[in-house]
Amino acid sequence: MSKFDNNDADAVNPALTRMITEGSLSRRSLMKILSAGAVMSSGLVGFSGAALADDKPVRGGKLRAAMSNASATDTLDPAKSNNSADYTRQFMFYSGLTELDKNLMAQPALAESLESSDGITWHIKLRKGVTFHDGKPLTASDVIFSLSRHKDPAIASIAFKLADQFKAFSAVSDSEVQLELNSANFDVPYMLATPPFLIVKEGTTDFSKGIGTGPFICKTFMPGTRTIGTRNPNYYKPGLPHLDEVELIGVTDGAARVNALMSGDLQMVSTLTAADCKRLKASGEFGVLESKSGMYTNLIIRTDMKPGNNEDFVLAMKYLQPREMLVKTVLQGYGDVSNDTPVPPWHPLYNADLKPRPLDVEKAKFHIKKAGMTGSTVEIITTPNIEGANEGGQLIQQMARGAGLNVKVRRVPYDGYWSSHWMKDPLGYGSINPRPTLDMLFSQFYLSTAPNNESGWKNPRFDQLVVAARGERDQARRKQMYGDMQTLIYDHCGTIIPTFISSTDGYSKKVKGVEPWPSGMMMGYRFHEFAWLSA
Repeated sequence: MSKFDNNDADAVNPALTRMITEGSLSRRSLMKILSAGAVMSSGLVGFSGAALADDKPVRGGKLRAAMSNASATDTLDPAKSNNSADYTRQFMFYSGLTELDKNLMAQPALAESLESSDGITWHIKLRKGVTFHDGKPLTASDVIFSLSRHKDPAIASIAFKLADQFKAFSAVSDSEVQLELNSANFDVPYMLATPPFLIVKEGTTDFSKGIGTGPFICKTFMPGTRTIGTRNPNYYKPGLPHLDEVELIGVTDGAARVNALMSGDLQMVSTLTAADCKRLKASGEFGVLESKSGMYTNLIIRTDMKPGNNEDFVLAMKYLQPREMLVKTVLQGYGDVSNDTPVPPWHPLYNADLKPRPLDVEKAKFHIKKAGMTGSTVEIITTPNIEGANEGGQLIQQMARGAGLNVKVRRVPYDGYWSSHWMKDPLGYGSINPRPTLDMLFSQFYLSTAPNNESGWKNPRFDQLVVAARGERDQARRKQMYGDMQTLIYDHCGTIIPTFISSTDGYSKKVKGVEPWPSGMMMGYRFHEFAWLSA
């Protein structure tokens, strides 16, 4: 049997706040404020009381944080979340049946227990006394609504493929749900801990209010600009959250985020560059939160169109990857070399037999010639805000000359990149956040039928192994199956992953309770639940 159980403060900067409130916080406008020296105060608003020991949480205060993603498509609908800012704001307002802890282990959340004897039929017992922000009690009908909506094609859920596994739901009682799968999957507790499967109220169609059971109640949601949450006094976890209010701002310009942090108007920021990390550490007043993770930037070569439909061309590009150089120079050590599979070297299921291909211009030249492409020109599309994409493209351009290939690097604006370029260009870059299980990673990005199959790669043997591994309980056999899947990716897939990128976030040392979580940046997108402010 598989068993899973467990018995309004004023703004600190009027100019910045006015621009945020009016929805006019552009990169240029924030930079203008910063350069004029307008952001000067501490930002620790609404906090009162004497300073206490760092290890003793303090109740109260308002924390302002900035994420690197911001657009008109920002959403509070878990089914539509597709970036770190979406995940972070949704974890403010919603809870899942399970959640991932700092050791990447699934723990009970809204579910008091999940049990299955065969990996197919799962019995879910809900925690008693949990209410939504509007006072409605959490019941089985809310869970069934939240999970089943991912199966509706009209919803266009990002978890549509994962939800294919759900065969039937039934309410055993108001506090018990039975979930039946099409085939065994013992990773269900991990899958249900991810952002798409956060629980919403039955019948919800308007997600702008963010009515959930999470640690904060939605006060303001302005897509592309800011989100404000106030502490949920009825949160089911005693003593949490510590903060009275959290304001999450979208600032796509990295320099603007760091300047605002160092000026005191922000207390936490996501997505630091290596230069940012060095700058913050040198100040002595700020910390860098580094989390080893499965996050990566990848060069996507579409294998269903030219030139990627030629395996020799793809292999040549794999030999043109300056992996160690990227880690040492671009990432400044905040990362690990990858072998082109999406499994990081510290993962227990990592196939250590698949060595990272060295930078070898002569081998690349051989395969370029074999592909009949000597002297040809190809274009790589890059964009800002995908870490290492611009630098990676430029390094490949330099290396490729010696291999007889002309590479042009074209930078396009970040705004609209994901809708207009990602998975559409013959050669371009992607950026993938960590997933808690390999099944989720492979199902979303490598299955032939996956909507986010980045390189258009199709391999029947790989597809069979993905489904079979879900129901395999023998750990040695399971490791072998995932090792075989990695081999297929290594040998044949068109996604090239040169490095894994450590998540690096910046914070004022007046922010306490922060620690690295491998499930994602900003403490697995949940810093707001655990952080507090010192005097």
